[in-house]
Amino acid sequence: MSVTKQMQIPTVDFAVRERFVLGECPNWDADNNRLLWADILDQKIHALSLVDGARQSWSFDSEVGCFGLTDKGRWVVALKSDVILFDPQTGAREKIASVDGCNPMSRTNDGKIGPDGAFWIGTMDQNAEKQPVAGLYRVTGDGTVEHKVGGIKISNGLAWSPDGRIMYHSDSRGPWVNRWQFNPQTGDISKCARFLDLDDTLGRPDGAATDVEGCYWSAGVSAGNLNRFAPDGTLLMSIPLPVPSPTMPCFGGPDMKTIFLTSLTENYDQQKRDAYPQAGMVLSLRVDVAGVPVNKFREA
Repeated sequence: MSVTKQMQIPTVDFAVRERFVLGECPNWDADNNRLLWADILDQKIHALSLVDGARQSWSFDSEVGCFGLTDKGRWVVALKSDVILFDPQTGAREKIASVDGCNPMSRTNDGKIGPDGAFWIGTMDQNAEKQPVAGLYRVTGDGTVEHKVGGIKISNGLAWSPDGRIMYHSDSRGPWVNRWQFNPQTGDISKCARFLDLDDTLGRPDGAATDVEGCYWSAGVSAGNLNRFAPDGTLLMSIPLPVPSPTMPCFGGPDMKTIFLTSLTENYDQQKRDAYPQAGMVLSLRVDVAGVPVNKFREA
């Protein structure tokens, strides 16, 4: 499929006009026609029905770094270090694994379900001066944990190509994006190559998503941009946003052509909060290309 290079800059709207501390990890729940997202530091997962605008939220015992949908109607949730299965209907919780729990200054961060049906979870150093002590982990339905990548400061930017054979992964404080060859059957990664070197002009790479043309959409968290890159790394579009710190996009809606984009107000002083009254809200953008649906976690 050819890449749409001259896409019109989309109009930015708001899906949720409420401010969150650290809005992250939007998930499109197609079965229920709703958007899900986390507020990491408020320790909650939120839901917005696109049918009637109804809202729900669920509270957890620690930070919610990331989460995804499972093949049995539950969610797999990465808390500070524990990974649990959560039933949103009953509230039942079942721990299946722990990730990097021996480091008190580490917590889970960006994560996503891969084409292999496993939960790929990144971690981050919470110290002010970030050190390369975080990593990327793979968790399967039986609770097996594999350490896949190390030497990361803030793991981010997970997304897969439409055929599931390329995995993108970033370090927001690198700041770079790498590209790996990916085996959708086994979850093996190989042949790491640098995809992007970024800076504060376009924005350090936070969360990401891919579209059906194989392009990589990256939240430029330090520049207030949403950036679209071609499969060869060419910048195709940089969309200026009404929030300074976007965190992660996801595609959703019946045609998968709506981008939902979370943002943050973490560490904003009152002056900055007043200057950017829409910071922390959930944005929406209609685009001309559909997104790649995110896979579901295969429970054991």
